[in-house]
Amino acid sequence: MKLEVRQVTQVTDSLLEAFGRLMPQLSPRLEAPSGERLRAVAAGPSAALFTAESGGAVVGVLTLVWYDVPSGHKAWIEDVVVDAAARGMGAGEALVRAAHAAAVGAGKVMLTSNPSRGAARRLYAKMGFKEAETTVFACKTDTE
Repeated sequence: MKLEVRQVTQVTDSLLEAFGRLMPQLSPRLEAPSGERLRAVAAGPSAALFTAESGGAVVGVLTLVWYDVPSGHKAWIEDVVVDAAARGMGAGEALVRAAHAAAVGAGKVMLTSNPSRGAARRLYAKMGFKEAETTVFACKTDTE
């Protein structure tokens, strides 16, 4: 499988379709983001969308976000998903490598991974990520 990783600069119908297909594979509760949301992320000053493509089709996506806080310049990898049909072929690793390269200047690149995603967790460990001795807390702010 010939794989190309690209940073998204333009949101196309095929990209919208890919997110619609991939996000539920990340979590069944996730729906496709709107074109407006994807365009805002792609054009935003503190985020980058990446795709892994094979044969002209998007087989994986990743979002990198970065921010500055008093403790330094940091980056988070979010929403990493590779199509079930393309897993094990290097798309996840290629996406994470592209994001890591784009996070120049970040003292730390972080991500979270559900314990049930064994293959993803093994990949992250292989790529040098260490499990942090911390707990992520979340609080919903919307009322839906």
